[in-house]
Amino acid sequence: MLPLVAGTGLTTGMLVVFGVILAALVLFVTEPVPIDITAVGVLVALVVLEPWTGVTPTDGLSGFASTATVTVLAMFVLSEGIRRTGVVNRIGKAIAERFGDSPFGQLAAVLGLAGGTAGFINNTPVVAVMIPMVTELSDRTGISPSKLLIPVSYASMMGGMLTLIGTSSNILASDVYDRIGGAATEPFSMFEFTALGALVLVAGTAYLLAFGPRLLPERIVAGEDLTDEFGMTEYLTEAVVREDSPMVGRSVEIALADVKVDADIVQLIRGGRAFNEPLDRKEVRPGDILVLRVDRESLVELLDAEGLDLAPDAEVTDDVLAAEEETAAEIETADEEQRLVEVVLTPDTNLIGETLESLNFRQRYDASVLAIRRGRRVIHERMDERRLRAGDTLLIQATEDTAGRFGRDRNFVVAGELVRPDFRSERIPVAVGIVLAVVAVAALGIAPIAISALGGIVGMVVTGCVKPNEVYDAVDWNVIFLLAGLIPLGVAMEATGAAAWLADLVVAGSASLGVVALLGAFYLFTALVTNVVSNNASVVLMVPVAYDAAIQVGADPFAFVLSVTFAASTAMLTPIGYQTNLMVYGPGGYRFTDFARVGAPLQLLLTAVTTLGIVWLYGI
Repeated sequence: MLPLVAGTGLTTGMLVVFGVILAALVLFVTEPVPIDITAVGVLVALVVLEPWTGVTPTDGLSGFASTATVTVLAMFVLSEGIRRTGVVNRIGKAIAERFGDSPFGQLAAVLGLAGGTAGFINNTPVVAVMIPMVTELSDRTGISPSKLLIPVSYASMMGGMLTLIGTSSNILASDVYDRIGGAATEPFSMFEFTALGALVLVAGTAYLLAFGPRLLPERIVAGEDLTDEFGMTEYLTEAVVREDSPMVGRSVEIALADVKVDADIVQLIRGGRAFNEPLDRKEVRPGDILVLRVDRESLVELLDAEGLDLAPDAEVTDDVLAAEEETAAEIETADEEQRLVEVVLTPDTNLIGETLESLNFRQRYDASVLAIRRGRRVIHERMDERRLRAGDTLLIQATEDTAGRFGRDRNFVVAGELVRPDFRSERIPVAVGIVLAVVAVAALGIAPIAISALGGIVGMVVTGCVKPNEVYDAVDWNVIFLLAGLIPLGVAMEATGAAAWLADLVVAGSASLGVVALLGAFYLFTALVTNVVSNNASVVLMVPVAYDAAIQVGADPFAFVLSVTFAASTAMLTPIGYQTNLMVYGPGGYRFTDFARVGAPLQLLLTAVTTLGIVWLYGI
């Protein structure tokens, strides 16, 4: 044991571990680098500081061989098998047709689908399916998608608590609990907390049905044209190329290279025929009509500098607005193969942090980005320089083929595409059967969940539900490295006594509280932490502390660990608290505070329901 720091009960090792934790939390919140890279940095720091942390190189790398890491990896592939068959999409389409005329019915249906399926497949693809489903419901009923998307995210979170495999944090909590308890504990079983999960899901669903419609704002007008929804009316203009224009003879790629204003050519019309992406190598000729994305202030400068006239010939007055409205409508009909489409960047995409320019987006995808919606804010200016974030919604002009490629790319969710022709629908029974077999084998104790899930991968590939070249693309490697990097942090907290010291502090500071109140406090504190850092980071930090605190007050450690586990997957207060919140942030047009408006009362409700449910079902 390292020497104590006088008067504090702290050892040098504890202080070193707390320093690593503090640095990690700052990096998690500010994200100067992706959080998975921060987690790997934590791993390296703990091993380098082994004399104080007690983490050997073997301990540091143990996260990559952890049962939790392997199981989570396998579950991504199993979820991909379900996604590729389109089974959830088909259910969603049936719901849209059945409940399309009832606002209450459609809310109940989407909550039931999101909550019911998230217990067996990863909640990210569940929400990815629900976004286009909500779009279709909105078009049919005139109900704003803003009224449905936050409930979908919350229901998927709560549904993830129905089984061990519902979320990665459940699997991680099971692994940490088993490790710190030694012979006295064992991993969670498949349906260990299903009763509590069902209680939480029912209570949360009832709250959302009763109060969601009243608390949720109508940020996006249902049925509104995409050009209006993204405020494109003032940003799309037709201009004719004059004989003396410096653009003549130059390719579209370099035609505006010397212009300092923010403008893009999104379509070229020549002789009544519209040319769309790819446009870069198309040579500009006199008389060409260019559809420009440019703001009105920059338009005058662009017309003068580049030898352009408005089409039809007109002065830049307030009357221009009417012509621009017509242009915004025509852009969808100028070429029957072109259309406007919304695509959402998924949280696990490798495009996060890049810019449209660094990605060479226009050439890479043969599509023009007309606007970016980030929550309630719509970005038109300097889009090429904006670093992309998870949940950003891009308004894209593309051909049907290109839109289809976006739909097949795991980096994106196409908001208006519910059922695609490339789904392997004939394999629905096989894919569902494999997932059920994995669950059954683990639940009956025939094989550990990691082995059962790996067997499921083999089954998915052999039966053609997932092709061999799709297996590695199906895995969210950010989460895998996050788990592997953080697991050694839990080892360090136990090895140095940091977890026990924090538990002493918590117990001493809550001496006046009863055990039940202390249990609720652990839930609420973990939930608050999860709203600003990763749910997996919350589990690694809080499970050891909760375990030691329970021992000190003479309570059942399982009850306290369960409280932390549930809290880590119910981050309701911010769009950054959970990946599904980020996914609906842009499509719903939400403000940051909308999540707290609906989520704060729900967070308090779930604190009470989970705490009392644990006492009732498991005892303390």
